[in-house]
Amino acid sequence: MAQNIIVVGANHAGTAALNTILDSGKDINVTAFDANSNISFLGCGMALWIGGQISGPEGLFYSSRQALEAKGAHVHMNTKVSSIDFERKTIRAKCTTGDYYEQAFDKLILATGSMPVSLPIEGIDLHNVQFVKLYQNAEDVIHKLKNKNLKKITIIGAGYIGVELAEAFCRCGREVTLIDSASACLSSYYDEPFSRKMEENLERHGIRLAFRETVQRLEGHETIQQVITEKASYDTDMAVFCAGFRPSTKLGDGVLEKFDNGAYLVSRRQETSIPDVYAAGDCATVYNNASQRTDYIALASNAVRSGIIAAQNALGVPVDSPGVQGSNGISIWNLKMVSTGLSLKKAIRLGYDAACVDYEDYQKAGFLETDNQKVMVHIIYDKSSRRILGAQLCSEYDISMAIHMFSLAVQEQVSIDTLKLFDMFFLPHFNQPYNYITMAALQAETRP
Repeated sequence: MAQNIIVVGANHAGTAALNTILDSGKDINVTAFDANSNISFLGCGMALWIGGQISGPEGLFYSSRQALEAKGAHVHMNTKVSSIDFERKTIRAKCTTGDYYEQAFDKLILATGSMPVSLPIEGIDLHNVQFVKLYQNAEDVIHKLKNKNLKKITIIGAGYIGVELAEAFCRCGREVTLIDSASACLSSYYDEPFSRKMEENLERHGIRLAFRETVQRLEGHETIQQVITEKASYDTDMAVFCAGFRPSTKLGDGVLEKFDNGAYLVSRRQETSIPDVYAAGDCATVYNNASQRTDYIALASNAVRSGIIAAQNALGVPVDSPGVQGSNGISIWNLKMVSTGLSLKKAIRLGYDAACVDYEDYQKAGFLETDNQKVMVHIIYDKSSRRILGAQLCSEYDISMAIHMFSLAVQEQVSIDTLKLFDMFFLPHFNQPYNYITMAALQAETRP
């Protein structure tokens, strides 16, 4: 008899899990429930759409209800799972049409994702106060931007999404203010020299930066007019909150074990604290190879991998996660920054005897006069174990592939000394004989 697998949530982790199950060739009844009307929206491309760098949103979807149903899945969209009886192995759900569902499962995969953080402040319900995550959020913002009287936009949160939207709104001809309580932008991913580089880039393009400021309240008559911090007030026609995300895990309240931020605690096989129940994506924890501990890192790349792992184990194929390094990247007005693992400040905060090495040079041989930009590299390592803990690179040249080597180095606990003289090819069209990775590693302190 075919077993029944239910997947709750059909975005990145859910879509990956569904495709893995459907492509396995096994006799499985697989059903998906999702509260949204669409599947697989790439929120990371939202700013490109808002800023007019792509013609429309069509390419921001890589799957659909129809594609999954063509493979044999039963997909219920606009259908919110309201409760789960983990003991009886049943779920209850309600569609926006009013239809109710009660369905049994043998295995359950929770891929319920995350929700934007909403600050508990006065004025949060004013018109033109926006949150951004879903396709519908981006569509709403684009519609409002047609109003030419909407001239000033304030963004709260200078992480990846906040910085990307600052560029997007500026490209739309708006005056943009970027507020964050931290002392720098992108502070969760980069150390100070890199954050400063991005800040200079933003200011050069007219973005007003207001760091070390915390939003106290929003003011306006029905529609927002001012954002008030403890230091200043900012006239605005729209406020966009990009203050992070929290895992959406209400369905497991009081039953499933959770991490300190509310994410489901899972094993390396994406198993929750209850047998036959798995969790993947933004609603679940990961194992961080850099810090060597359980962590929460909400990235689409992590969601896809964890969805595949959850599905394989639900199918009875034991697969362990290799862990993650939190590898990520950003490109703002052609300034490209990538990072993996721990920043120096975070490594020190976690108790590592951490140090860093830095180097800056041209990507290619100096005699190449075109398409040859400078590259900054920053490598973090533990002085005691010599283990590479993280790395950051920055350039107008596309150096994104280099971060994958550093990601693997963190995963495999490669030492900074191994990196000093490992075999790297040289050809002037690509790099330098004394390349910046080698030169940076050679600066590392030697063992006493």
